[in-house]
Amino acid sequence: MTASRRSALKASLAALGAATLATPAIASGRIEWKMVTSWPKNLPGPGVSAERLAQAIGRLSDGRLTVRVFAAGELVPPLECFDAVGGGTAEMAHTASLYWAGKMPAAPLYTSAPFGLTPLEHLSWVDHGGGQALWDELYAPFGVKPFMAGNTGISMAGWFRRPVEHLDDVKGLKIRIVGLGGEVWRRMGATPVALPPGEVFPAFQSGVVDAAELLAPHSDLAVGLHRVTRLYYGPGFDKPNGTGEALVAKKAYEALPDDLRAIVAAACRDEHATALGQAEWMNALALETLTGTHGVELRQMPADVLARARSVAEELYAEIAAKDPLSARIVEGYRRARSKSAGWSAANLAHFLPSRSG
Repeated sequence: MTASRRSALKASLAALGAATLATPAIASGRIEWKMVTSWPKNLPGPGVSAERLAQAIGRLSDGRLTVRVFAAGELVPPLECFDAVGGGTAEMAHTASLYWAGKMPAAPLYTSAPFGLTPLEHLSWVDHGGGQALWDELYAPFGVKPFMAGNTGISMAGWFRRPVEHLDDVKGLKIRIVGLGGEVWRRMGATPVALPPGEVFPAFQSGVVDAAELLAPHSDLAVGLHRVTRLYYGPGFDKPNGTGEALVAKKAYEALPDDLRAIVAAACRDEHATALGQAEWMNALALETLTGTHGVELRQMPADVLARARSVAEELYAEIAAKDPLSARIVEGYRRARSKSAGWSAANLAHFLPSRSG
């Protein structure tokens, strides 16, 4: 056998061996992703959403795409999920856009903004008012594709150790809060403290903060904030929506076959609807428990606090819009959606709710 024939035979055998080794993987077509989250494991609301989303992707794909969930801190710190997906540490994350203001000034609008869109209004904007295209454009430079994938509903204003009866009572107040709402409180004279959800209760209990805004009754009850104080304030002017986001590495997403990409998108959409429906129901039940069983006192923020907060919120929108052209387009689209929604709500819903109560 000549040297050239021996070389050709070796090459053929190598190719055959590679094909044989690769065949089981191709035949099985199974892919495993890692999902990092910003939530303690199974935190009522967003933590449950993350687990349910991962399970849905595995079920709908018949196991061809499975997602292993890592709770906050198990693989990466809770507020580093975006970098983990963009940098390739994980293919997926479940988190909230309000954490990424330092990278993208307009990002928090995709979770919630003070005096902004309600959950249904936000869904309408993202799906039908151009919001998704702008969101995709915002995250694209980081190699990340965003999806709505859960919603905790309208938040409460939070828990306070001492009463808030006038705007002056806000001055010097240390309050746990994240997102644009924290800047509203800062400009009213308070000191916002950004803490991940898993650190809220110990900080509140130990006196690191004087007040705490987490989410809504269901999550707040589970975390135990009522054990620190019984003063619970509304309305949730600083976070009137609670959209959770699924972040997917664009490279990993685009490598999937068409049907698996469709399954990921469908699972995110289904989780958004499921979580919002569950939030409305569980928040109603939890509020009854808080007030009826634990003696929690519901209070409303004073008119002068709300008036000042509303003025500050509009200043923030203008400042975000001035940061860069894309932020300006996002704020413009968000405000336009809010204006159109407000007109429809004023004509109908605003009158219906009082009439229903009698």
